[in-house]
Amino acid sequence: MNYKNICQQTVELAIETGKYIEEAGKAFSVKNIEIKGKHNFVTEVDKTAEKKIISGLEKILPDSGFIAEEGTTEKKERHFTWIVDPLDGTTNFIHGAPPVAISIALMEKDEIVIGVVYEISYKECFYTYKGGAAYLNGKEISVSATSSVSESLIATGFPYSNFGRLRSFMSSLKYLFNNTHGVRRLGSAATDLAYVACGRYDGFYEYNLNPWDVAAGAYLIQQAGGKVSDFKGKNNYIFGEEIVAANFKTFEEFRKIIGDFMNT
Repeated sequence: MNYKNICQQTVELAIETGKYIEEAGKAFSVKNIEIKGKHNFVTEVDKTAEKKIISGLEKILPDSGFIAEEGTTEKKERHFTWIVDPLDGTTNFIHGAPPVAISIALMEKDEIVIGVVYEISYKECFYTYKGGAAYLNGKEISVSATSSVSESLIATGFPYSNFGRLRSFMSSLKYLFNNTHGVRRLGSAATDLAYVACGRYDGFYEYNLNPWDVAAGAYLIQQAGGKVSDFKGKNNYIFGEEIVAANFKTFEEFRKIIGDFMNT
């Protein structure tokens, strides 16, 4: 399997779809919003972008299956399965605020082998493939060299529908406010993870996430020299609805801090 070639084709597809989303955003009206749940929105742009991506990926790997956010295909998991978020940051998109990203990962059996995150607002494409390095617009990237959580800039996402762990989450934020360089919230988990991969952020954590939010970004971090896990330090971060990620030097310290708060 030529993972590099498949990755390059996926990058081209993501960028092309990004052009569609960018143009659609110029004429977008809030009247075109559908509500999937509390603070959870979808637009025709999401759905059309997903259809474009799925159509393109079917040409790259005709026998592949899909796990896609908007459910525009009935092809389920197979030996090769694409995990697709056509528009990560829909709330940002409908308000005209960055970042907005496309996230595409390829899973072979139960192993991620390709990860692509295209942040549309700044035209930054992060990508990696099995046997290769991690890249941003053609240049190799790596996680930061920060050596302690106290020196770290942390990213997270705020709960928008599942508030069952809100008390623990707020306690973790209070700790991080007092013991790090700060906490950032962009509104796109895929972008947050890509920023950890290239060293802009030193760590990221969030709960109530879906596979399409994290699969590509988590693989980017691993390929860029970082580590990811669920809050307990296990590997159930793609389907387990929680993730913690950091550079190699701070991961164990950061994971323990988050685990102490979020596992209570």
